Amino acid sequence: MHQASLYGIALTCIPRLSRKQALDLFRMAGNDASVYFELSSSELKERFPEMSETAITLLSEHRSAALARAEKESAFIEKHQIQSLLYGQDVYPHRLTQCNDAPLVLYYKGNADLNATYAVGMVGTRKCTEYGKDMCRGIISGLSAVRKDTLVVSGLAYGIDIHCHRGAMDNSMATVAVLAHGLDRIYPAAHRDIARKMCANGGVLTEYMSETIPEKGNFLSRNRIIAGMTDACIVVESASQGGSLVTARIAQGYGRDVLAVPGRATDRRSEGCNMLIRENVAALVTNAEDILYALNWPSQQVEEEARSLPKEQDLFLQFTPDEQTILSLLENCEGKQINQLVVESNMPVGAISAILFELEMKGVVRLIAGGRYHLMSS
Repeated sequence: MHQASLYGIALTCIPRLSRKQALDLFRMAGNDASVYFELSSSELKERFPEMSETAITLLSEHRSAALARAEKESAFIEKHQIQSLLYGQDVYPHRLTQCNDAPLVLYYKGNADLNATYAVGMVGTRKCTEYGKDMCRGIISGLSAVRKDTLVVSGLAYGIDIHCHRGAMDNSMATVAVLAHGLDRIYPAAHRDIARKMCANGGVLTEYMSETIPEKGNFLSRNRIIAGMTDACIVVESASQGGSLVTARIAQGYGRDVLAVPGRATDRRSEGCNMLIRENVAALVTNAEDILYALNWPSQQVEEEARSLPKEQDLFLQFTPDEQTILSLLENCEGKQINQLVVESNMPVGAISAILFELEMKGVVRLIAGGRYHLMSS
């Protein structure tokens, strides 16, 4: 394991240090947590005057034990061929970096691209009806026909979650389950076999280290990952309260699209979906075409036809050198988020924001789902 990942894991092992505090410290150190385990308390105070006394004390008292726990976890993930994804790395889900409470470290086993151009979270009640199951199958089957490269993310729970995963697998679509415990177990145990199969065309993902049991609070926490790593949250069936509505509200807070499948007015298991639609929180969807329309996604056929058109040879002649740099980075791709452009161009985020605004005004760049900027002529 790379040392940067080891120290990142260790930082998450400091007791009473919240996830957000750990991420803030990581960013403060320029995405290099090693300084917190190598510098003395006085050196930390001198180098990071904005650090609180509480944080310095916690680091001083617990970093040896935290590093030892991180080394134990490192041995576990290497033995089981698990990837540790550190915030800011290329393989880390870029969409999550837009969320202020993103996990510092994720643990992942699988082969799906967590930065797929198109990604949706699908959630719903554990006590789903046949109607809910049918809608899961129909929507995913439809997506496979018009946008087969969509990554389907859910939580591996009973009900809607597992039917979403199965629907994706049946249609040869990549699907990832976000878990509320460590990767040394699968909960519920009845879904162990499907989780194993998912690792061949998708994967399992968690922010929790091994030996972490599936406690109630963990499920609420993992919902933010489902919401944050996707372009939209689709609620298939939900009562008036429950984790699915929590996920939808989190997605709304992150600026993600929320979509909901309507149910009968008298069906209590669709009360939550109907409420989201009634309150204009969610767009009403009943099929894959509704999803593409709501998210402004092109179908694969339309996209392929657009790509086959000849490009304008003088596209870059009318732009400044900085604008040409950004346009070059957006060529031959499905779009990039602003944080990716910052890294690849080595320009400050403020400058890139201004350039993208100008390019949008000129009609050559468009902001699409997931906070990605798309080159109109590509």
